[in-house]
Amino acid sequence: MRVLAAMSGGVDSAVAAARAVQAGHDVTGVHLALARNPQTYRTGARGCCTLEDSRDARRAADVLGIPFYVWDMADRFHADVVDDFVAEYAAGRTPNPCLRCNEKIKFAAVLDRAVALGFDAVVTGHHARLGPDGLLRRSVDVAKDQSYVLAVLTREQLERSIFPLGDSTKAQVRQEAARRGLAVADKPDSHDICFIADGDTRGFLAQRLGEAPGDVVDASTGAVVGQHAGAYAYTVGQRRGLHLDRPAPDGKPRYVLSITPKTNTVTVGPAEALEVSEVCATRPVWTGGPRPETPIECEVQLRAHGAVVPATVTVTADTLHADLHRPARGIAAGQAIVAYRPDPAGDIVLASATIT
Repeated sequence: MRVLAAMSGGVDSAVAAARAVQAGHDVTGVHLALARNPQTYRTGARGCCTLEDSRDARRAADVLGIPFYVWDMADRFHADVVDDFVAEYAAGRTPNPCLRCNEKIKFAAVLDRAVALGFDAVVTGHHARLGPDGLLRRSVDVAKDQSYVLAVLTREQLERSIFPLGDSTKAQVRQEAARRGLAVADKPDSHDICFIADGDTRGFLAQRLGEAPGDVVDASTGAVVGQHAGAYAYTVGQRRGLHLDRPAPDGKPRYVLSITPKTNTVTVGPAEALEVSEVCATRPVWTGGPRPETPIECEVQLRAHGAVVPATVTVTADTLHADLHRPARGIAAGQAIVAYRPDPAGDIVLASATIT
């Protein structure tokens, strides 16, 4: 096939492109320039869309002997990922920008452009598997599995996607990169949010949304126990940085239970108050075969690196509802819920939706 290899400048995408070449595909490499001002994005080990990443991707393409291009998608990225990130926090939700980037940039804008240019598929270095049945499965390397952030993809997008690394561990990928003479073999993984250069999410949001002082309220008494400079700076389950004026009567730590933008209030309470047994979500994407007409027993993952929880899930065209078989804590609106069916060949992604 004629395939486009998305090359971030990291070891995973470089080895994925190499495997596509080895498989006999006609491969072209592309790096996505996502920063309007690259100096404002993370650099070094903590980056994924900087000038140095572009150079690393180009060097890898040279080693592989494939054509290489840089696509400027900074405006699209800013509108679909950065602006969305700010708007979600302003609305009291906790977004996942990596998931949104996969949905809107890597497997929408890029795939659409690739198909228009005559490519058959897009190759990426994500750690996930696509079986012959077209179903998305977890990677063999559970610690590096990225099926959660890919679960938002539609069946049509998955049909034009190739994930060559799903059957390998990260250690095996690095060893292969070294054997192939790829300079990124020992390059550290990127971390955190690429478009927040100093890692200060609260400061980033304050610059864009301004200070908006309000009350921190205790859920059990209704008493005001502190002040905040902006409710957008908090997320459900947060314990640190609350700066409460009064300790809890029982002396135990308090956590953020909810954020209410309408009243600009942050509500705090004990850890056990974080427990939920029912999750509602919207904009479901079902890829695990025909959508069931009746509730199903499966497992759900409620945040990027969270543990799975058994649940009874009901999916309609517009909603996903999960009754958890055991309570889960720290579930935030704006995050994704992903339903999996356990399978010996790798847990199968059934559906994804946005928690409301």
